[in-house]
Amino acid sequence: MRFVIQRVTEASVTVDSNQVGQIGKGFLVLIGISEEDTEEIADKMVKKLIGLRIFEDAQGKTNLDLKSVEGSLLLISQFTLYADCKKGNRPSFIRAGKPNKANALYEYIIAACKKEVEHVEKGIFGADMKVELLNDGPFTIYLDSAEICS
Repeated sequence: MRFVIQRVTEASVTVDSNQVGQIGKGFLVLIGISEEDTEEIADKMVKKLIGLRIFEDAQGKTNLDLKSVEGSLLLISQFTLYADCKKGNRPSFIRAGKPNKANALYEYIIAACKKEVEHVEKGIFGADMKVELLNDGPFTIYLDSAEICS
């Protein structure tokens, strides 16, 4: 499982010209799921996500987590995080989770986040989404379950 976490002052996602999710201060999270991923891995990744202390405190140090700043989450499924570009110029996505499994884990992650964070928005799995964000910093973190869960 892979998360690309962007600290944002605002972010939104649109499908077919309709805005389906919008947040203010918080994290925009692109979520990639592989065939090997499980709910146990998702739980560890969500725990790490929610606990990340990347918001500034009164002294300007990145010392505050999402809850401390009453931040929101915008969660977007992103199978292309498992692109394999080793051969040629056309990426392969064979390591990405099959749609049924990936969607089930994506929904599991959303539910787990809603238990921890008051405002959670999401995209639409498998849809052609247009994502807009104002990256705060910019501050972008990459989490890979191969490193987090080992």
